[in-house]
Amino acid sequence: MKTSNRKLEHIKICLEEKVESEYTGFEDVTLIHNALPEINYHDVNTEVKFFKKKLSAPFLIASMTGGHRKVLEINKNLATAVEELKLGMGVGSQRAAIENKSLAESFTVVRDAAPTAFIYANVGISQILEHGVEFAEKAIEMVDADALALHLNFLQEVIQPEGDVDARGCIEAIKEVCTSLKIPVIVKETGAGICKEVAVRIREAGAAALDVGGKGGTSWSGVESYRAKDEITRKIGIDFWNWGIPTAFSIAEVYNILPTIATGGIRCGLDVAKALALGSKLASAALPFLKPATISSDEVKKMLKYFIKGLKTAMFLTGCKNIDELKKIPMVIHGKFRDWLEMRGFDVKKFCRSR
Repeated sequence: MKTSNRKLEHIKICLEEKVESEYTGFEDVTLIHNALPEINYHDVNTEVKFFKKKLSAPFLIASMTGGHRKVLEINKNLATAVEELKLGMGVGSQRAAIENKSLAESFTVVRDAAPTAFIYANVGISQILEHGVEFAEKAIEMVDADALALHLNFLQEVIQPEGDVDARGCIEAIKEVCTSLKIPVIVKETGAGICKEVAVRIREAGAAALDVGGKGGTSWSGVESYRAKDEITRKIGIDFWNWGIPTAFSIAEVYNILPTIATGGIRCGLDVAKALALGSKLASAALPFLKPATISSDEVKKMLKYFIKGLKTAMFLTGCKNIDELKKIPMVIHGKFRDWLEMRGFDVKKFCRSR
């Protein structure tokens, strides 16, 4: 199947079917309520800087789509919203438009609609292995990107009928991209998380940041199970629906190795607050914005405002005037998350007091 048609199938499945995995780890995180916050809610400041770009809040719309003429309006609506609210976004995998230049407008529309927003380009590690750094350079030029996301999606690839399952040489490919490009490189997982050991290797390869892309949001194994051409592959896709490292666990593993974006099951502002308190620099989400983006930019803005107001509410109720203060608040971690931390060698009480 052509890459562009596959992208349209993915959108249709995500709009119409159950695609989310279970348990992000945020369920086991409690931020400690401050009954006397001693601040004015209206003075709470959510602004941050990321790669020298000022954002009104530490939140991005995560990579979602592009590469088919029918999704151009989706990307335009997303970009219009982040430009107006002074946020940022990533584009979906740009492979289809690099292979077929007639599809480029579904991506270039993002920079046209968001001339000052933080925008990151997006290509898969498999395309770098096959085509080299030039593939990344074309993606960056297409959207005049502020950064490049180099995505890892081998869980999806192994279930996908057209998947590329040769994962040899990835670290060298990351190193080549990072040393060749003039903009920051974000290494991004797409639903299965990143552990400490892998994060260290990515840092050594020269990446500027990580997007953990943890378990708990869209399951690409699940999405591909709907597309499977045979019963065995479909069943394996279902078996691995909840495979991976939950997003909260992954943040704890990697936040002090590289600046971290928390993606994977972020569904409200409280989730954003927990992700930041655990150590992430930013948070992002894709699926909650897909349906609004099929309607209008105003609908996307409504959803963004819901996330940002929820974050601000959590900051107020924990007595935090700014994002730096949120990163220092004490918390309680219990359940499966606590078990994970203990088994991975964390001093849980110390971690809950300060990151």
